[in-house]
Amino acid sequence: MVDGKGKQEERDNKGEEDMMAKIGVLLSGCGVYDGSEIHEAVLTLLALDRSGAEIICMAPDIDQYHVINHITQEVAEEKRNVLVESARIARGEIKDLKDVNASDLDGLIIPGGFGAAKNLSDFAVKGPEAVVFPEVKRLLNEMVESKKPIGAICIAPATLTKALSNKNPEVTIGNDQATASAIEAMGGRHKTCTVDMIHFDDRNKIVTTPAYMLGPGIKDVALGIEKLVDRILELAGQ
Repeated sequence: MVDGKGKQEERDNKGEEDMMAKIGVLLSGCGVYDGSEIHEAVLTLLALDRSGAEIICMAPDIDQYHVINHITQEVAEEKRNVLVESARIARGEIKDLKDVNASDLDGLIIPGGFGAAKNLSDFAVKGPEAVVFPEVKRLLNEMVESKKPIGAICIAPATLTKALSNKNPEVTIGNDQATASAIEAMGGRHKTCTVDMIHFDDRNKIVTTPAYMLGPGIKDVALGIEKLVDRILELAGQ
């Protein structure tokens, strides 16, 4: 039997659940050289969890561009699946990207790592001529059209820029001139930032931070990532 007080607590709890921001985290594998940068992904998840946000991890169900031995940094003769590898970071709680729509989310964050530029697009190989994986492009465009915020970390802003080239996004990857020039060539506008900074494109609701494009360590990249998460949550609540 639930008394009046118990029913009120149930309603209060339901209200708190309804108010929790639903933030998607788009992963691209597991490991800096061929997937998501693990420090960046975990720092993002930690900051979101501390805020009380509902985290929705996702990744495309495709083969990785290649597999890298993270000791030798040489290509290994094997195949791995982006969704399966991303599930390592998400502790198995992950969705196939094709099953996620902007209507399911209040905001989206993309950690860096070479997977963001090898598996979510082929920017690492083709530069400004890159092609973005169709489901990634779909979701990013849905988010912007729905006026929902997107965060991109490290090299991920390059893929984001290509996907949203017709919207001329403003992003930062730090101060790497070659990557900044490629971003400009894809229709984006690059802003130089230090590792502890974020850049906010208020027209498109895009927040970016350099993270390991500058480094040097986990304590350093945490500063910008935490600011990015805070800004995404602030925007998601508007």
